[in-house]
Amino acid sequence: MGQARDRTWLVAVAAALWGTDGLLRAPLAGALPAATVVFWEHLIAVVVLLPFVPAAVRAFRASSTRDRVAVLVIGAGSSALATALFTAAFATGDALTPLVLQKLQPLVAVVAAAALLGERVRAGYWVFALPALVGAWLVAFPDPLAVQVRELGAAGLAIGAAVLWGFGTVLGRMVGVRTAPRDVTVLRFLVGLPASAVIVAVQGAPPAVSPGQLGPLALLALIPGLLALVLYYVGLRDTPAARATLAELAFPATATVLGIAFLGVSPSATQWIGLLIVVAAITALGLRERGAEPVVLARAG
Repeated sequence: MGQARDRTWLVAVAAALWGTDGLLRAPLAGALPAATVVFWEHLIAVVVLLPFVPAAVRAFRASSTRDRVAVLVIGAGSSALATALFTAAFATGDALTPLVLQKLQPLVAVVAAAALLGERVRAGYWVFALPALVGAWLVAFPDPLAVQVRELGAAGLAIGAAVLWGFGTVLGRMVGVRTAPRDVTVLRFLVGLPASAVIVAVQGAPPAVSPGQLGPLALLALIPGLLALVLYYVGLRDTPAARATLAELAFPATATVLGIAFLGVSPSATQWIGLLIVVAAITALGLRERGAEPVVLARAG
């Protein structure tokens, strides 16, 4: 069946909104535990989405077992746990490392799409993937030959978030072809709320916040959170996973520029080189995918 329309551009718009995330998350990460920030993100979103919860629950009950499991993984893993890891990365290392390492997310998503959606990856894919991985290492560490444990911790947290978000792209595409984007969005936050509460309890983080922190938390939950996800799932419904994950590069691209401009980040020479390598590798992969013989082939039918 041919694709009637493509909304890659809408996925890119949503990802660009995610790029504003760091401007709000960085100061909150320094004042609140990561688990607390993530819990409040989900709580605020669920309160706003409360009128749509009954319809979303009905859609969940009517879905297949495979889609139900996917929704649970998206909510608990790609939403709650991944966001907690990403927020913790800000508190552990510099602001640039967790932002730029999200460029690894497309590599994860393409491989997951091959396994779960039947998209076939040709050997030529690694021509682009390996330079991207080398570039990511250079970006993660100001001195890539003298890595400190603190920096390794930040990079590990960021990569963990990238892996979970990469799988979230594929699972969201899988569920979204049969479930309305609004319902997928509601279910993501609805499942993520108790999952984030468990993370708070396990880490012993305080659930309470000050009145002055509610404003930034609300902006974080509603702009790079709720608004971006609504646009994202609308776009993802008509966009193949391999192409959507490339559009999501608008997130780290926007975030990196904003981090340098507003968060006082001063990358080293090797970090600049790494950033250029990653951008070049992923951009080249995107251009190749638009050609007559892409390195990722969607399953027919």
